[in-house]
Amino acid sequence: MTKEKPLELTNGYVMLVAVLIMFAVSIVAFIGGIILVDQRQPIGGVGIAGGILLFVTTIITCIGFLTLQPNESCVYTLFGSYVGTMRASGFWWANPFMLKHKLSLRSRNLEGSKLKVNDKQGNPIEIAAVVVWRVEDTAQAVFDVENFEGYVRVQSESAVRHLANSYAYDHGEENEITLRSGLDDVALALREELQERLAKAGVFVEEARITHLAYAPEIAQAMLRRQQAEAVIAARQKIVHGAVSMVQMALNDLAEKNVVHLDEERKAAMVSNLLVVLCGESEAHPVINTGTLYT
Repeated sequence: MTKEKPLELTNGYVMLVAVLIMFAVSIVAFIGGIILVDQRQPIGGVGIAGGILLFVTTIITCIGFLTLQPNESCVYTLFGSYVGTMRASGFWWANPFMLKHKLSLRSRNLEGSKLKVNDKQGNPIEIAAVVVWRVEDTAQAVFDVENFEGYVRVQSESAVRHLANSYAYDHGEENEITLRSGLDDVALALREELQERLAKAGVFVEEARITHLAYAPEIAQAMLRRQQAEAVIAARQKIVHGAVSMVQMALNDLAEKNVVHLDEERKAAMVSNLLVVLCGESEAHPVINTGTLYT
């Protein structure tokens, strides 16, 4: 595994002054050589050759100039060997024979497409995520993977698929984290898995979160009806529990305050009537009984 090495470069403005002087000297030498040749001086050829050689050298020297913006870096290699990475912004100069590879160190967003996968319980769902990442080790990003941006894309999709297979959509066991109910825990698990996968490429994952989560269209209606039925059952359970508590409270108050003495049959009739009134969906219409329970 390649590790990043810091590289110090020469100030670009100093080299710019040197390059301008070299240009001026080469032009003077070339013109002076031509004049000496016209005067039939043998040294004139040397001046012309020296001027041309210095001019070509100056052109090659200009290749070494480099400008780096904030949050930008440049990886240098010389004849296939990694030399180092320059991270400081500014105007620099380096050996013109070294190859340069610029890299952005800014944070980037990877918007994942919707993936059709199965959750832990085998239900087909649609899921998508966004990953915020940046290059942390430039040497690993350049040399340890073929294309680090493509590597991030592929590994992110694989991590999202694995995440979906590891959790139930919304109906897990007691106290079990699900994709819908445990968004923060799921996001943390996704970030940790991505960091483990992308460490090889020198990438640091700043954030990962689910942006889309739904049942697949082919079962969406069936699952919606199931959710509605479960909601109705839960509501009914609360209504019945409350009604029973109110009936018990009414019977206890009647007995304690000696309002009326009821035998078991009358208690059963009263409980039945109260439960109908308290649990019914429509408004109750009272019926006045002019007789007794026994006629």
